Amino acid sequence: MNLLSITWTWDPTLIMIGDIDIRWYGLMWAVAILAAERICNMTFKHEGLPPRTLESAFIWIVLGTFIGARVGHCLFYEPETYLPEPWRIITDIRDGGMASHGATIGIIIGIWGFVRRNHLPFIWGLDRIAIVAPLSGAIIRFGNLFNHEIVGYPTDVPWAFKFVRHDAYREWMQYNGDVPAEIIAELPARHPAQLYEALCYLITFAVLIWIYYRKDAGRRRPGLLFGIAMIGIFLTRFFIEFLKERQVDFEAGMSLDMGQLLSLPFIILGIVAIVYSLRRPAVADVNAVVNHANKMYDKEDKKHGKRGK
Repeated sequence: MNLLSITWTWDPTLIMIGDIDIRWYGLMWAVAILAAERICNMTFKHEGLPPRTLESAFIWIVLGTFIGARVGHCLFYEPETYLPEPWRIITDIRDGGMASHGATIGIIIGIWGFVRRNHLPFIWGLDRIAIVAPLSGAIIRFGNLFNHEIVGYPTDVPWAFKFVRHDAYREWMQYNGDVPAEIIAELPARHPAQLYEALCYLITFAVLIWIYYRKDAGRRRPGLLFGIAMIGIFLTRFFIEFLKERQVDFEAGMSLDMGQLLSLPFIILGIVAIVYSLRRPAVADVNAVVNHANKMYDKEDKKHGKRGK
């Protein structure tokens, strides 16, 4: 028994509105999106892009994130449930199920749509969203913590958590969250895998911000930020999966779980992006992309009789 463990009894429900519960997890998603919007706004202003560029990016990326995360979970982790009845992808959304790998695919598709609409290079868009992706991922992992999910294996490290709702769900429901101490005492202390991931993502975010502002890598080394983000996020995910409980039954006999298998292509993609970036000469005209985009906006405005803003 680990006497130094942290007993986690946080109620996942933030507030109740009638029969509908608003969860901390949902709030963390909202905070993650807001944080991403603020950081993107800073980087777009830093490079001289007009406000309407961010408005367009926000729509594409948010849609890609939610659709990709939801569809990814249903196809990667529960295809036997959702493929025969695909409408349940939408109708069962309150039952949970969002996948970061699906969200990443959705974001990449959203970026593709955004840059086509706004006359910007694809790699430019990937680099800008790469800056905020680890920060948003870290915030969402705190949402997983509030939800008592994505827990690790039992351990005796002093920072281990006893996830009461996860390991004593029946008693949690019976006692309305106030589980007796004698029951809690018998629960296993586990690795807080959500916090491990969140910490690594925050470190990745700090590295990306430093490289973007101090080294101007976003403009001088196209692809570098995206590559670092992919490796920082998914290499972290790959190794921390070894400390996590399997999330679905079919993973029980697998040497690598679904999260690890899905992470491998993104790690490879990150390596390719970094090699691509470093093997090419540094961009000399750092304002070329933005100047080109602004000229295209001006042409569109003149064509439609509008003034640019």
